[in-house]
Amino acid sequence: MNMNLIGQYTNGNYEVKLYEDGTKIRETEDDNFIPEFPECMDVKITNYCDMGCKYCHENSTTEGLHGDIMNPEFINTLKPHTELALGGGNPLAHPDIIPFLEKLKERNLIANMTVNQYHFEKDIEKIKHIMDNDLIKGLGVSLMNPTESFLDEISNYPNAVIHVINGILTEDNMKALYKRDLKILILGYKMFRRGNDFYSQTVEDNKTMLYNNLAKLAINVKVVSFDNLAIKQLEVKRLMPQSTWDEFYMGDDGRYTMYVDLVEEKFAPNSTSVDRWDLFNDIIPMFKYVNDFKDKLEKDVE
Repeated sequence: MNMNLIGQYTNGNYEVKLYEDGTKIRETEDDNFIPEFPECMDVKITNYCDMGCKYCHENSTTEGLHGDIMNPEFINTLKPHTELALGGGNPLAHPDIIPFLEKLKERNLIANMTVNQYHFEKDIEKIKHIMDNDLIKGLGVSLMNPTESFLDEISNYPNAVIHVINGILTEDNMKALYKRDLKILILGYKMFRRGNDFYSQTVEDNKTMLYNNLAKLAINVKVVSFDNLAIKQLEVKRLMPQSTWDEFYMGDDGRYTMYVDLVEEKFAPNSTSVDRWDLFNDIIPMFKYVNDFKDKLEKDVE
């Protein structure tokens, strides 16, 4: 395997290997993977944003607050090589973003960050500083308008991933991504907060378009990946044999991952969870609380 290993650790009953290109491999001799702590955390660090996207499920505005990101105690209990997907709001606007990323790097944590395309273009010098100092391993950029200048610039970052939303991505914008050696992450449309208010027949039509063209998209970009909501909405499993699904599916929300809102100082299984709880001082009981909650939900369904 011609990939650069950047991290390796034991989590519960299995081993995890992380590679520079974003590949993750889990290995165990048991029938199931039983984690002790989260492999990845979706972390909201601010609710400030000047974009005003009508479908923003976080309700971010210019009145949004920044989270206290330097002092939460649980961060000091995170295991080395835990992945933190930082977002907002606009994380580049947080006044402590650089010292926070430096702190995470010192603790041998793997930070990734998602920004809006326009903030990427506006704050490109800050992005370059962050990348040049290896403060993040992966950069997600939420697509707004696939201009030639943007697509040329994003191609300079091998670990950049363009984020698109099922229901927001149009056919023209999808085709503009073809044949450019790009990595694409498809996010599910969240019927939550402003996303619920924005929903329309146009959103549904765009969903149908992407559903029907998903296989074509996959062969015209370098990598296509999905969050769990997009997997459900687009019925991704229909496009592959069971053996491929078993190899690549990374698990349900709240099983290996969790969500933390450092603005409200809450944690939950994911960003659209109605059930949220006050932060603990230790990540292991926080993660166990999420897993126990998921177990209860599944038993209630049965």
